[in-house]
Amino acid sequence: MGRKCIFNWSGGKDSALALYHCLRDPDIDIKYLVTTVNDAANRISMHGVREELLLLQAERIGIPLYQIRLPEMPGMKEYDEAMRFHMDKFRAEGITHAIFGDIFLEDLKLYRDNRLAEAGMTGIYPLWKRDSHELINEFLALGFGTVIACTQAWLGEFVGKEISPELINALPPEVDVCGENGEFHTFAFKGPIFSSPILYQTGEKVFKKYAAPKTADDTCNSSSPSTTISGFWYCDLMAV
Repeated sequence: MGRKCIFNWSGGKDSALALYHCLRDPDIDIKYLVTTVNDAANRISMHGVREELLLLQAERIGIPLYQIRLPEMPGMKEYDEAMRFHMDKFRAEGITHAIFGDIFLEDLKLYRDNRLAEAGMTGIYPLWKRDSHELINEFLALGFGTVIACTQAWLGEFVGKEISPELINALPPEVDVCGENGEFHTFAFKGPIFSSPILYQTGEKVFKKYAAPKTADDTCNSSSPSTTISGFWYCDLMAV
């Protein structure tokens, strides 16, 4: 059956593409999609996507969803303790590997690998060190669709828009086209990993200010050099 794994599912495009490749690998046996969820808001941590859409994704992928419920702004110690608790549970089930959609953030990968090692687990990174332009082009060519759920303050004009070649060309040159530096996060709503597309509609767009990052999931809180505003634009996405 291959290596028993959890897949760290954010609901966005990098997760979707990484999962696509993993599902084609006979040596990988994914037991759970694991998602951190803001317990107060019932939304995916940082991305701000409603739980109802997350549940639809898991249903149409066909892999059990495992939610790690966290407070809205957990401290690093609180976050690490919660994650260690759940990693120990996975390890007790015979799960040996955790899969991530990271592309090139060395510090984040090191953090993940160190925490996994403490639990006796190993990380798998299907997209690691691939070119961002190559990845986004592959994503679209495979028939995936994704919408920008949140952006850093200075990219608010893009929130709520679906990613297309035209949108990619319109991004400022300093923005990674996969948003790997935390410039934006997305919600994947169609593609070859889903049994059918997830119909959604866009709602209110709101701006929220945030303090400095407090957990390893908050890598998208880094501010652009071109702005002093610390915060994010969110577009409320709702199932149709």
